[in-house]
Amino acid sequence: MQEKRKYIGIFYIIVSAFFFALMAMFVRLSGDLPSVQKSFFRNLSSLILATVIIKKEGVKFSGKRENLKYLFFRSAAGTVGILSNFYAVDHLVLADASMLNKMSPFFAIIFSYLILKEKIRVPQAMIVTGAFLGSLLIIKPTAAIFHSPAALVGLLGGLGAGVAYTYVRVLGQRGEKGPFVVFAFSAFSCAVTLPYLLFSYHPMSRMQLFYLLLAGLSAAGGQFSITAAYFHAPAKEISVYDYSQIIFSAMLGFFVFGQIPDLLSWIGYVVICSMAVLMFLYNRKHA
Repeated sequence: MQEKRKYIGIFYIIVSAFFFALMAMFVRLSGDLPSVQKSFFRNLSSLILATVIIKKEGVKFSGKRENLKYLFFRSAAGTVGILSNFYAVDHLVLADASMLNKMSPFFAIIFSYLILKEKIRVPQAMIVTGAFLGSLLIIKPTAAIFHSPAALVGLLGGLGAGVAYTYVRVLGQRGEKGPFVVFAFSAFSCAVTLPYLLFSYHPMSRMQLFYLLLAGLSAAGGQFSITAAYFHAPAKEISVYDYSQIIFSAMLGFFVFGQIPDLLSWIGYVVICSMAVLMFLYNRKHA
């Protein structure tokens, strides 16, 4: 029975990776629009879907006032992560943007130490360092500033997501339900980006709006799928499969946009994915 649950968890996390790759594709297809505007409509779709789910399932806030600050931290970090990721998606090869966003598990380890006081062992620190070295192959730093400022923004997106995931864990330990956390984050992000739309709205075609709504639905599918994945199996057994998103992103980038990552980027992908596998094997051995 336990083995079956693990395989169900693997299935769900691969599904979530596919949904997040689709989200990035639809964001890119929506064209030349500000990242803030894209973020608003992406989160609006997620907010509507989360509202429907929490009403249907009767999910409510736990009532613990101390959880409000953690909901705020999770929402603020997640919003920074999304805005940065969307900017990177618009200015980088799709697979590059997705790979940089996938630095989030490594940032989560760092912030789990800072926030949750979880001990980081030397092998874990070495693996995190290896992942950063892999990210440099994608960022391609130069003697001047950096080859691609958008890559740095993409890395910031991974950092924001890592902080957000850490606070998701905190909230889970404190009794909050997943659908409510998704609802709170989506509502916060919409509220933060709405003033920009009111004063600097860029007209959109129906097709652009359609793509952004599809991006939001894809993102919601990814969030709820990854929640289901970790409900069925522990992270040490399935988290490495989240990196299948880079495969989906590379395929979508090639077939939809004709994008071919350069050699250094491919080496960076291999390094970061290898570090993810090493982390998976290490955590499983020392569980």
